[in-house]
Amino acid sequence: MSHPKSVRRIAATALAAAAGAACLTVGTGSTAAAACSDVEVVFARGTGELPGLGIVGTPLVSALKANLPGKSVTSYGVNYAADYAQLSAGAGATDMSNRIKSVAASCPGTSFVIGGYSQGASVTDIAIGIPTVLGRGGTIPENLAPRVKAVVVYGNPLRLYGQTVNSASRTYGGRALDICNAGDPVCGAGANFFAHLTYPLNGTVDQGARFAAGKVRAG
Repeated sequence: MSHPKSVRRIAATALAAAAGAACLTVGTGSTAAAACSDVEVVFARGTGELPGLGIVGTPLVSALKANLPGKSVTSYGVNYAADYAQLSAGAGATDMSNRIKSVAASCPGTSFVIGGYSQGASVTDIAIGIPTVLGRGGTIPENLAPRVKAVVVYGNPLRLYGQTVNSASRTYGGRALDICNAGDPVCGAGANFFAHLTYPLNGTVDQGARFAAGKVRAG
């Protein structure tokens, strides 16, 4: 089992490369809902990425829209530091849960797809009540859990401890897709840093969007 400091060191090293790939991000990636939508995506970017949805969340939202014709889809990029010290996931979880509480109160018909990439996956883990070595933060209230239709995470450090969202969460495990590329050092204890950067390129973003769309349609 990896030591907590090792998790932070591995994630920071791999995601230093991710910051170089941040030029793939278009705009801020975060859209504030002007009116209530059918679905809101709440996504936490990876370490070192510019504020917004990031290199994974941005195409995920676009793909989800394509997979949900006839439904309005808005998005929110979790507001947190995404720092290289790997110490901001707890604050990110609080922002994620607060966003869901706020939109849920204003828009009773809106459902949610949540997720994150790398440290953003840890943000998501914490928000749905899974303990991690990367901090503590606010969690989504139990009464709102049914409105979270899908959880999609990429490069989740939780996997280094032999767990996934599916195995670690009784509430959300059945509606979660926890994706880890072979060789990814952040989630798979591998040594291929490039594997941590290819989620937007290898079809897994579309896979996550199809999964989430299916859960939304299932109600």
